[in-house]
Amino acid sequence: MPLSPLISRHILPVALKLLYASLRISVKQPISAIPLLGKGTIFAFWHGKMVVGWLLARKLFPSKKISAVVSMSEDGRLLADALERCGLALIRGSSSKGGEMVKMAMQDVLEQKGIIALTPDGPRGPIYQFKYGTLRLASEKRYPIIFAEINYAKTWRLCSWDRFEIPKPFSKATVTLHRIDLPIFHTDGELHQYTTTISERFSHA
Repeated sequence: MPLSPLISRHILPVALKLLYASLRISVKQPISAIPLLGKGTIFAFWHGKMVVGWLLARKLFPSKKISAVVSMSEDGRLLADALERCGLALIRGSSSKGGEMVKMAMQDVLEQKGIIALTPDGPRGPIYQFKYGTLRLASEKRYPIIFAEINYAKTWRLCSWDRFEIPKPFSKATVTLHRIDLPIFHTDGELHQYTTTISERFSHA
């Protein structure tokens, strides 16, 4: 049964903000230590870590416009309602629905030196697997990816494809930021091999 707009637009964003505010979040490497040279940036975190990921983007880039890539599914609608109330702009779509339009919208934001926040294994997996389109865009236009490795000290884990985690209130969360500068891919084979390598590197992050 779909959640009502009252829940997705009012209750869910308030609950998300309150939970986030209660957490003791430690960022091992501050974003100021990662040179971005005023470029547009892709900020990524796994789908199962999104409870902290979306608001962490706002925290790390307070002066930037954050645009969240959210699917067109019913779950995506609920998430979009909540994120919009949390102050994020929205890009609706995914690699399977509206892929080319999503790419164009992402490129527009990045060209204006904005921040794209996304879950590279979303919206339906496979778990811990970067999508080719995200890596191709970053490679072609030389945009850096900041990958947030998020770990919770105490959590509830759901039995879902993404092993979705809800950190327990007032617990500790540790974040390690990794800057990824992609090479130029001359063939699809090179892109696919790199995607496998980078996905395996962060599969336990």
